[in-house]
Amino acid sequence: MVKVQAQGKTFECDRGANLREVLLKNGIDLYNGNAKVINCHGFGTCGTCAVNVEGEGSESQWREKARLSVPPHSSASNRRLSCQTKVLGDIKVTKYDGFWGQGSETVWKPQA
Repeated sequence: MVKVQAQGKTFECDRGANLREVLLKNGIDLYNGNAKVINCHGFGTCGTCAVNVEGEGSESQWREKARLSVPPHSSASNRRLSCQTKVLGDIKVTKYDGFWGQGSETVWKPQA
């Protein structure tokens, strides 16, 4: 088991678990505003589950890289799509503002 810190909570999950599923299962408010209603449900196409991940996550694959290179995201940012990220070790997750989580203001961070 590995530890995930997000929105002031700490919980465990299996190594290799999908980060989006782990966050939602543990009651984390992953989506900003109406993105909660119109997100792509984990297919990696909408970009609304973008977060900053510190720690051991899987490498970005082509789908995630492609989506994060299209505005309003920027390939220069250090964001990850939680739906395309596997938890490989202990991680800390931060969510930013903006419909797609592309903003610069912190919505929530690992510790309160």
